[in-house]
Amino acid sequence: MTQTYLTVEHLHKIYKSKENETMALQDVNFGVKQGEFVAIMGESGSGKSTLLNILATFDQATTGHVLLNGQDLGKIKPQEIAAFRRDKLGFVFQDFNLLDTFTNRDNILLPLVLAEAKKQVMHERLERIATFLGIEDLLDKYPYQISGGQAQRIAIARALITQPEIILADEPTGSLDSRTAANIMNVLKQMNQTGNTILMVTHSVKAATSAERVLFIRDGIIFHEVYRGKQSDQDFHERIAESLAMVNQPGVEITSGVHRQRGER
Repeated sequence: MTQTYLTVEHLHKIYKSKENETMALQDVNFGVKQGEFVAIMGESGSGKSTLLNILATFDQATTGHVLLNGQDLGKIKPQEIAAFRRDKLGFVFQDFNLLDTFTNRDNILLPLVLAEAKKQVMHERLERIATFLGIEDLLDKYPYQISGGQAQRIAIARALITQPEIILADEPTGSLDSRTAANIMNVLKQMNQTGNTILMVTHSVKAATSAERVLFIRDGIIFHEVYRGKQSDQDFHERIAESLAMVNQPGVEITSGVHRQRGER
């Protein structure tokens, strides 16, 4: 049986102010298996970014647990958080988060430099990843000298360089044109096919079609999911769009707990 790498158990997140409380996440439960590609979809304000921030250890849950390969993220000591992110998590952001004063090569290698990795290790990993992503000719350029799609490939290379246990992608195609976005999603699919575990937050039905499973969130509750199974991209795209329309339909009652379509696992 495939191992569950990421486990989310009874997760709640409440933001408090002097006047009121806002429930951002309500009893969220799901798991991501090793080597799985999962997308999370929902409108702005649905809670998907809050969820990703907790999984990335940028924020803490009010109650509940997040386990990565059995390790409880809520119990990591503050002084160990930076090393945990660097060693265990790979991040791909919408705006790339590259440093313009660094070459693309140095941007990619930065996590290994911070981890004080040996030069031979850095060279071997960079060579392999650059070949895989087709960015050999971009390494000595700067981020401001390349296109958005090329910059996202550099960001993906940086995410892969530490050989993380899971890739967390936050709207990875959000700032790209449709053709470039399709190329980036093909890269993510190839990464997944070579064994990388990926959890992606997106509002794009087309991007979500690359995943094996899609979770839908509304009002802080994950209540529906669809599996690709053996469906074609077109058929899966249609099912995702139909499910998203249901999620966003006014008057539809949302209750905690994942509901699958008939015949699914």
